[in-house]
Amino acid sequence: MIVGEFSRRRFVGAAGAVAGTVMLGSMGTAGPAAAAGPSSGGAWQGDLSANGWPVLEEAEEFGIEGSGQSVRLAGGEAAVILLYVARRFHYEIDQLRRGDVHGHTPSRRINQRYESNHLSGTAIAIRPDAYPVGVKDGLYPHELLIVRDILAELDGAVVWGGDLSTPKESHFEIALEPGHPKVKGVARKIQGWNTNPGEGAGAVDAFLPDRLARAKTFARSAAQRSALR
Repeated sequence: MIVGEFSRRRFVGAAGAVAGTVMLGSMGTAGPAAAAGPSSGGAWQGDLSANGWPVLEEAEEFGIEGSGQSVRLAGGEAAVILLYVARRFHYEIDQLRRGDVHGHTPSRRINQRYESNHLSGTAIAIRPDAYPVGVKDGLYPHELLIVRDILAELDGAVVWGGDLSTPKESHFEIALEPGHPKVKGVARKIQGWNTNPGEGAGAVDAFLPDRLARAKTFARSAAQRSALR
């Protein structure tokens, strides 16, 4: 089954679920404490990106399973998690094409603080020209539900740019500092799925009632955490 057919079929089958859970799109998530650097625009300063990871002069290139595309990222747990996000986008939202996924960059010029996380190879932007800074509601309702399911599945290890005060719906970043137990645990969980056919990306139905409920609960609790910051 090609991805386009999968997405259209999922959209029709999930119409009722979308109607009942569209509120997920309005709930935010709390980001990590920011490192020093410009609030927006200018050149990022210092040796750490906003999420506390070391800035890299260069990063390893990783293939995105099933897509034929690749992206440069920090190695280890960050790569495991962000590659999983990209795979689920490819399998469940739309087929990735050349140039769709942006990862590490050596350029310190940024528009928003969170974009500094590209310097450490701990952020990806999927189709940033289609989902640029400052623009919301670029995703179809069924696509938004899939994004919410991904965030819930990764249990707060990833922040989505659509939840940030200045949104960028193409943006996904590691939410926590290096060595954080949640980052380690989520990466380990994904690695387990990767070695067991029938689990993880490519074998997920985000529209099952229990998954919809979990995504809704996660989005609500994340919004509450954000309000306390």
